[in-house]
Amino acid sequence: MIQIENLSKYFTMHNQGGAVIPVMAEAFLTVASGECVGLTGQSGAGKSTLMRMVYGNYLSAGGSLRVGDVDVATASPRAIIQLRRETLGYVSQFLRVVPRVSTLDVVAEPLLVLGAARDQARDRAADLLTRLNIPQRLWPLSPTTFSGGEQQRVNIARGFAHAYPALLLDEPTASLDAANREVVLTLIEEAKARGAAILGIFHDEPARERVCDRLVDVTGFTPRVAA
Repeated sequence: MIQIENLSKYFTMHNQGGAVIPVMAEAFLTVASGECVGLTGQSGAGKSTLMRMVYGNYLSAGGSLRVGDVDVATASPRAIIQLRRETLGYVSQFLRVVPRVSTLDVVAEPLLVLGAARDQARDRAADLLTRLNIPQRLWPLSPTTFSGGEQQRVNIARGFAHAYPALLLDEPTASLDAANREVVLTLIEEAKARGAAILGIFHDEPARERVCDRLVDVTGFTPRVAA
């Protein structure tokens, strides 16, 4: 479902005389349907960079990066938007939403943009918010007013609202209490059971051991520096 071949990336530092910083080279990785692959490596090794490349936020310098039938490395912006709507979900560490939109509609939005009936989308959102212990009295409010932990749970609910064939998870259990951590791990297991291909960053080692089928150390993708 996710297939990366010979992927490379560099950053151009325009405020430092156009210096080119290579950050990734010869990256190969596959994630099959129903599989969860965890990215490991020290801070700065390129885990988040790789995730952003898969999501289309960063443009690769070379190689192939396919999610389903779409080569993210060469796809048009319109194709990337369509991919994100239908195929590729992303649960980041931070909730970014339009202010004044209710929490219920924030979670229901991925279904609404796909044409789901409003009642059906809201029912799915309500189920996820209930499972993630967001009090019903908060649902009519904007999640921008919530605590960090509540925002994270809303973000998770939104990410799991649609049955995406592929999912990117960036530390989905960070800062969660034991009860909500268990809910999130169960959601991941349910997504795997229905065939979702999951690529994630899990600094929570017990969570990683529970849901990941394989670990990939991105340090191996670091460009070699000539002596």
